[in-house]
Amino acid sequence: MGIRTGAQILEGLRDGRQLYMNGALVKDVTKDPRLVGGARTMAQLFDMQHQPGIIDEMTYISPKTGERVGLSYLQPKTREDIARRRKMYRHWHDHTLGMFGRAPDFVNVMLSSFASGAEAFGPYAKNMTAYYEKARDEDRIATHSLTNPQVDRTHNVAAQAKDLAAKAVRETDTGVVIRGARMLATLGAYSDDLFVMPAPSYPLPNTEEAKAFAIGFWIPVATPGVKLINRPGMIQPGLGSSHDYPLSSRFDESDCMIIFDDVLVPWENMLMYRDIEIFNNIYRRVHAMGAMGHQFSVKDLCKAEFMMSLAFTLVRSTKVDEFLHVQGMMAELINNMEVLHSCILASEAQAEITSVGVMSPAMGPLGAVRYLFPEMFRRACEVIQIVGAGGLAMVPSYAEMSGPLAEDVKTYYQAAAADSDTRIRLFRLAVDAAMSSFSGRQQLYERYFAGDPVRGAGNLYNAFDKAPYVGRINTLLERFKLEDQAWN
Repeated sequence: MGIRTGAQILEGLRDGRQLYMNGALVKDVTKDPRLVGGARTMAQLFDMQHQPGIIDEMTYISPKTGERVGLSYLQPKTREDIARRRKMYRHWHDHTLGMFGRAPDFVNVMLSSFASGAEAFGPYAKNMTAYYEKARDEDRIATHSLTNPQVDRTHNVAAQAKDLAAKAVRETDTGVVIRGARMLATLGAYSDDLFVMPAPSYPLPNTEEAKAFAIGFWIPVATPGVKLINRPGMIQPGLGSSHDYPLSSRFDESDCMIIFDDVLVPWENMLMYRDIEIFNNIYRRVHAMGAMGHQFSVKDLCKAEFMMSLAFTLVRSTKVDEFLHVQGMMAELINNMEVLHSCILASEAQAEITSVGVMSPAMGPLGAVRYLFPEMFRRACEVIQIVGAGGLAMVPSYAEMSGPLAEDVKTYYQAAAADSDTRIRLFRLAVDAAMSSFSGRQQLYERYFAGDPVRGAGNLYNAFDKAPYVGRINTLLERFKLEDQAWN
């Protein structure tokens, strides 16, 4: 099959999936007004793979079928290959302004890493390779679900009194029956497959009770017994104009709870089963975090550049960029963008071949991006609020441009460097980027999408080789001691 068109993507989503939203079944995600914007965005991304001017930057030739497939599936062997993937990521995330964070390339990169180190999956190694090749060669969209429902966060999932998390409940000749729930399936409304894997931040204890939760598998979203509950959409009801929430109406990527109602997963779809050691260590064994970190760092850079560009345009419209304190805030956004860009290039320059034979970007610079970007984005939202000030609070619906007070609106909503039409659309964009429920979800997403940031910081500190640095200070103290003795 190779790369699909946007029309094929939309047709594939009409599969009878059991997706519920606001208390009712969604009949067609490609037409539902709360979801249609995200579906159209997804179609646009896949159509980009066919654009003659960038097709070689978006795709490569499948070694199995000889057809063009998405470049995010490439298993890099050189630093040049990593740079090629970066260019592909940029095309998609520049198009979505970094606001469609779980575009399919994220899971594609994960699949690529897992397949590169498929032997780490033990008896299910062939299944992992087969799914990677299927996803690549059929251009499938997968959402991953890594975490369990928040029930009792003081106990690991196997020790919780309320047995709600997804687990294996029995085996059959044809597969494993899964019952319970998993979160957080971002992109669930627009995916072909569910990819259920461990969460790196939440290892399981090595107990018999925990083995039922040590599962990994993939299944189509429309598999019988699978039910998805989508959170309420970010698109505001009763919009006066499509210009009022331009980001919400395009880039709300959906987040779903998945309920497995005795779902039969065929043995050929199982990727890990009742093996605590594999469950807890798979990301480290296949060196997945570097590849995943590279993808999301490029997404972060695209997002930072958009927010910086928006701030520049905003301050110029009312000429507040002539004030030094505003210039200082703009400099913050410039510096943040430069830091992200530098970290990405450093990760590529320091890339090394891993034990599974693929080139992996250096994790140190990418870990810094993961730690710093949530605050960078929150600060960008704050800067836009500060420089937009009351203008953001009073910007009307764009529908006023054609309403009964249109002439008054054209007169009184002008800015020094923008007519009323441009200013209203610009300020509506700023509201959606920095103040709306869409923006709030984006800030929460950046804080937690790669796991618990507190655990992540602890893991970084514990894994970091501190001995040379402590040794340096001890050597310095000894040097000062000897110098003081000699001088006195």
